[in-house]
Amino acid sequence: MIRGSFKSIVVVVLSATFSMQTADADWPAWRGSDRSAKVEDIALPKNWPEMLRRAWSVEVGEGHSSPVVQGDLAYQFSRLNNQETLSSINLKGKLQWRRQYAAPYEMNAAAISHGKGPKATPAIAKERIVTFGIGGVLTAWNFDGQVVWRRQFDREFKATSPLFGTAMSPLIVNEEYAIAHVGGHDRGALRAFNLADGKPIWSWEEDGPAYASPILARIGDQTQLVTQTQNFCVGMSLQGELLWKIPFTTDYDQNSVTPIDVNGLLVFSGYNQGLTAYRIAKRGATWTPEEVWHNDDVSLYMSSPVVLGDRLYGLSHFRKGQLFCVDATMGKTLWTGEGRQGDNAALLALSDGLSVLTTTGRLTIFKDRGDAPQTLATFQVSETPTWAHPVFTSKGVLIKDANSLSLWTWE
Repeated sequence: MIRGSFKSIVVVVLSATFSMQTADADWPAWRGSDRSAKVEDIALPKNWPEMLRRAWSVEVGEGHSSPVVQGDLAYQFSRLNNQETLSSINLKGKLQWRRQYAAPYEMNAAAISHGKGPKATPAIAKERIVTFGIGGVLTAWNFDGQVVWRRQFDREFKATSPLFGTAMSPLIVNEEYAIAHVGGHDRGALRAFNLADGKPIWSWEEDGPAYASPILARIGDQTQLVTQTQNFCVGMSLQGELLWKIPFTTDYDQNSVTPIDVNGLLVFSGYNQGLTAYRIAKRGATWTPEEVWHNDDVSLYMSSPVVLGDRLYGLSHFRKGQLFCVDATMGKTLWTGEGRQGDNAALLALSDGLSVLTTTGRLTIFKDRGDAPQTLATFQVSETPTWAHPVFTSKGVLIKDANSLSLWTWE
């Protein structure tokens, strides 16, 4: 196992000669449009400056929800004055509108340091913005900030969020319906809601929700919904039929890692569970998960991985936060960085590179040397914790810190 330097808290793995691109791109959901966390069609500098400049900052409130972007507008979901709040801010830093609703929430004692949320990132499609509050309130808004529909589940479930609050980011499928795992510990429903009116389309009710967010994966001849639940990793048809499931539990029911599709392999991880890649094979009419490789050198807790080519990158919770690189085909550890890098990492892929945001607000640019990471530049972008994913735009990089949304530019 080869160890390399990793000195900072936000990391971007880049080639030394990063090519300029000229188009802008929307970032409409958790980890981007296809949830692969790949940033494309954004103009980035060939040579990074010594410092980034904060172009503007807007107070938006607390929470771990990441900003989403459509056109020249960013939308931030947060808690302000103890109300869950959706803010629309243009990329010049002007607040367009702000909408709020009462959302009282009592923290689990074990999660007090994380605040009262929200934690789930909104999803945008077909003139709708769908938010999922920490207490399980699901809302669809139009682009003027008016509520189109809202669903609350206290009459259906004893608990309307898992033990540490809702963190699953909703997924919009085919611009027709939104997927959310509603309910709470031990009893919930993975459910599809019509995007137009919020009416349920289908519902799977065999397990409670976890904290991971679902993805769509092309498996064989079928697109499947893949996610972690409280006790399983599952694959569903887009019509709501359970196709397969893998028993998967972690200490304190903390399944929180978004799965990733690696060239037809599905990679799952969780607290002290290592990394495991499965191939989902179809035998007649039955879908069967088959383990391809397992790696116990590293493991993911709250951080979700990204893939570049045939390499998988992540921040292991071992050694109090350690960047790593694994061969995504065989599962072999290629290198690990230094420990004590933070509690969590938000990873994004930039062209042929990688972005990792953990909790102390520093942004480091480095390239993968093949056997170790090589730091190219380091920037301090926040003096408060940075749990939310950053979003790269043509104007700069959006950073959500403890209470503000800021744009940092390299120009």
